[in-house]
Amino acid sequence: MTKQHLIALDLDGTLLTDQQTISERSQTVINKAKKEGHIVVIATGRPHRASLHYYHQLQLQTPMVNFNGAYLHHPTDDRWRVLHSPLPIRTARSIIQTCYDLEVQNIMAEVIDDVYLDQYDTELMKIVHIEKEDNPIRVGSLKNQLKDNPTSLLIHPRDEHIEKLRSELDHNHASVIEHRKWGAPWNMIEIVRKGMNKSVALKRIAHYYQIEPENILAFGDEDNDLEMLDFAGVGVAMGNAIDELKQVAKYETKTNEEHGVADFIEDYLQLS
Repeated sequence: MTKQHLIALDLDGTLLTDQQTISERSQTVINKAKKEGHIVVIATGRPHRASLHYYHQLQLQTPMVNFNGAYLHHPTDDRWRVLHSPLPIRTARSIIQTCYDLEVQNIMAEVIDDVYLDQYDTELMKIVHIEKEDNPIRVGSLKNQLKDNPTSLLIHPRDEHIEKLRSELDHNHASVIEHRKWGAPWNMIEIVRKGMNKSVALKRIAHYYQIEPENILAFGDEDNDLEMLDFAGVGVAMGNAIDELKQVAKYETKTNEEHGVADFIEDYLQLS
């Protein structure tokens, strides 16, 4: 067998098809990799509640990276030490005020799995995978509602304000936050605590399993995958990835619609 590898998978635009599903081919190849002793983990910007379905579908028993590294935990093993690095509430309130001043369309805050929504918005709830039935959502002014340090803030700005908002965030909060723009079609800005990214969490997982960086395969497509692909010995950009990521990646594979993850894993790890 080839040496044991750690395989880190981003979800949207990477492992998932555009219909948000894991293709049968991807499922088969990942199962094969697991059978041969390789370790598979999910590393996503999504919250825990919107990733768990895929975690169980892949029958994983490994830690999971959510909120771009701000929340690292093990869904099936309580003994695993949770790493939760939320934003300070003071910072969050100041950012919320900036958003109010710019009259953004909406703001959402999450405290692990508790969801706070400034304005009720079914479209946004669909995008961020909130089911009313299983998630008690608190709707109303975030300035008054939010009492705890949030794991992340998600801002839906007016298109014409995106650059202005990002430069204000840089100007006023650069020392305490990281902010990322989502890819099309949703112009969202996601904010987590400074220093939080997928590679921070992946380093901890690699250390836990005693796997060297050169034996880490990491797949991604967006700017929240930059640090992770840079850190991994085998950083793989999807065919549909942004150019910036392709420049950092050591390899490129086909798109998420063409089973790019499965093709690369099968080929690189020489799965029989």
